[in-house]
Amino acid sequence: MDSLNSILGRKDFDEPPEVTNIKKYVQDEFKVAVTVMARERDIIITVPSAALASTLRLRSPELKRRCAINDKKIIIRIG
Repeated sequence: MDSLNSILGRKDFDEPPEVTNIKKYVQDEFKVAVTVMARERDIIITVPSAALASTLRLRSPELKRRCAINDKKIIIRIG
């Protein structure tokens, strides 16, 4: 049986590149920090305001293109 130390030693704790790219895109364009969670089939972006959420929804094709997201669905939440 593996010890907890050896299991955590093999774990990769780096952010996926999509998460980093989305955070950078929103920060550069809107000067707002967002929370991004990448799952198997989708990416959840949590934003602080409804105005930003609707703007990102309108810009989602550009966001997918600039952040190289092809096979995942983008979900935008207000929170």
